[in-house]
Amino acid sequence: MKGTLAQVRGHERSVQLLMVNQFTINLGFYMLMPYLAAHLSGTLGLAGWIVGLVLGVRNFSQQGMFLVGGTLADRFGYKPMIVAGCVLRTAGFATLGLVDSLAALIAASAATGLAGALFNPAVRAYLAADAGERRVEAFALFNVFYQAGILLGPVVGMVLTGVDFRVTCLVAAGIFALLSIVQIRALPTRRADDSKGGKEGQDRDGVLTQWRGILANRPFLLFSGAMIGSYVLSFQVYLALPLEVRRVGGDGEFGTAAVAALFAVSGLSTIVGQTRVTAWCKARYEPGQALTRGLAAMGLAFVPLAPATAVPVPDSGVGLWLLAAVPPMLAALLLAVGTMIAYPFEMDTIVRLSGDRLVATHYGLYNTICGIGITLGNLLTGAALDAAREAGVPALPWICLCGLGLACAAALYGLHRTGRLAAPAAGPQPVAA
Repeated sequence: MKGTLAQVRGHERSVQLLMVNQFTINLGFYMLMPYLAAHLSGTLGLAGWIVGLVLGVRNFSQQGMFLVGGTLADRFGYKPMIVAGCVLRTAGFATLGLVDSLAALIAASAATGLAGALFNPAVRAYLAADAGERRVEAFALFNVFYQAGILLGPVVGMVLTGVDFRVTCLVAAGIFALLSIVQIRALPTRRADDSKGGKEGQDRDGVLTQWRGILANRPFLLFSGAMIGSYVLSFQVYLALPLEVRRVGGDGEFGTAAVAALFAVSGLSTIVGQTRVTAWCKARYEPGQALTRGLAAMGLAFVPLAPATAVPVPDSGVGLWLLAAVPPMLAALLLAVGTMIAYPFEMDTIVRLSGDRLVATHYGLYNTICGIGITLGNLLTGAALDAAREAGVPALPWICLCGLGLACAAALYGLHRTGRLAAPAAGPQPVAA
């Protein structure tokens, strides 16, 4: 941990602030969102489909607006979008705790999603710009702060929600309000740099022209498609692995503790090991090679679960606990390792494939593509889990998830071997009159 903090101090002040900001953003978000569904269905007594609608609106408004948020960041600067997103989330979280009408809940949910679409691409583009040649290291540190917020948020939220969910909402809103003030005062202004003609050249291009140019960037689109699998696989820490724990261990206290352990293993391993893993990989592999190995590790994470399904489930005792907890926890650990390998190089590759032009817009489109992939992947994974158990082949979903990881790794290997993950060749530069 001392080495991690020393690396953070070695970066520019703006990069340090962005890392702390991301920790605070995730702390505020994850102290509220895991308990929102219970509040809507329990305290407010809303029907299940209404709860799904409110949560779905948040996800849709975020995933659907990433491209717009990235475009605005490239046009008007990164800082205004980061501040606007935090202010909007302040209002959204406060509203979620104070209202009970459906229209107001939907509006607040949409606001929290739009807030994420505004600041997420801007934060990553800002970090990439100010980290310069140390982007890979900076994104490794960024992931440490990111995971720390995810790990601590639900714990704080559980304590506050034990008092009242409205307290959780207001505290989360207060965190984002304080974050907004800090960024207004302390975060330096940063505008997008366009290496292919400067900011003035960007402004001359219409938004649709810029989007068409990005959609014509075939290596970037191929890379985005290949990386969808990494997000589908990593999300199984929240979907398939908890379902497997509860299938074997039940819904009692043990099942709840084992699911919490999954999240702890994933978050703590990243906090402890991310910078070491990144340094080790950077010294030995090219970015494309590291990405390939990261995706392969994520696919292989599901191997321990397949043979475990063939073991008869004990009625009780240590055997039941081991069978319910050990294979999913091992899978969660391997998924974390694969993500640690891939994530910093993934973020760096997006910048290189953009040619350092319209970086936030590229991040926005990338997030949208992967978000759509996560939604479809989760629907298919859930359906596969149900169908496989009914058919008596519970190992099949784990085999399919393993195959998905290896297929994406093979796709990335192909892109690396053909040179499509390298930075695009510089085009002709404008000559001053």
